[in-house]
Amino acid sequence: MTQDAQGGCLCGAVRFVASGPPKWTAYCHCQSCRKQTGAPVAAYAGFERDKVRFTSGEPRTHASSPGVERSFCGRCGSPIAYRGDRWPTEIHLLAGLFDDPEAFAPKGHAFANERLGWLHISDPPLP
Repeated sequence: MTQDAQGGCLCGAVRFVASGPPKWTAYCHCQSCRKQTGAPVAAYAGFERDKVRFTSGEPRTHASSPGVERSFCGRCGSPIAYRGDRWPTEIHLLAGLFDDPEAFAPKGHAFANERLGWLHISDPPLP
């Protein structure tokens, strides 16, 4: 993917454009991401912050743990992104928010040791 990808929250109040391909795509199995999304696993596309701009609305933020900021739509509550001190130049957008989420298939697993035992994803593990 080399062109811009658009996405937004459930109600459409927050919209964004991400330019170019993501640096990476992955599932995150950590408890914090599960709590934020209410899902058994989260899928993210990581971009350099300067490659993402919000075109309508501005997400609200919550400091979910030291050095971590999570954003969400203040109107409908959709989780939007993760930003953390560990990756200071990046923003991690939830893949399901893109208008074409098929373009952001996860290619790896973060915090796989926290994966729920009943969750089975059929892709091969990373080497």
